[in-house]
Amino acid sequence: MATWQQFEREAPELAAAVRARVEAYKHHVLATVRKDGSPRVSGTEVRRCGPDLTLGSMWQAVKARDLQRDGRFALHTNPGDGSMAGGDAKLAGRAVEITDEGELAAYRVAVPPPPGPFHAFRLDLAEVVLTEVEGDELVIRSWRPGRPVNTARRH
Repeated sequence: MATWQQFEREAPELAAAVRARVEAYKHHVLATVRKDGSPRVSGTEVRRCGPDLTLGSMWQAVKARDLQRDGRFALHTNPGDGSMAGGDAKLAGRAVEITDEGELAAYRVAVPPPPGPFHAFRLDLAEVVLTEVEGDELVIRSWRPGRPVNTARRH
């Protein structure tokens, strides 16, 4: 697993393109694992906080309870208008709840939390994929921690 900062260090061009997708829209789609093992999708917002990519949740929301029980997640950035401008980004890994008071204080400064209690999670990255259309090709760039970016092209 890797922090967002490690991703930026290891794959700066891909990280910049994925960051643009994350920042282009406020809402994205988060997939978590339900108690019975089936997938659940929820809307979510993600933000940078220090070296990490994070997400917040209303107190005791089902997505928060899913992540507390099983931290595996997949995040699909908002595809926008369907033109594929800037690509289609997907991230996967493990969400870790932020419980340390110092880290929560930094989170509150970086990301204005909702009023009242909330959950905050750091997203540890296992894989990042950006799919783009270039001319008549589908170009798929993927990264895993400690590995170079892999590029696949399909006609």
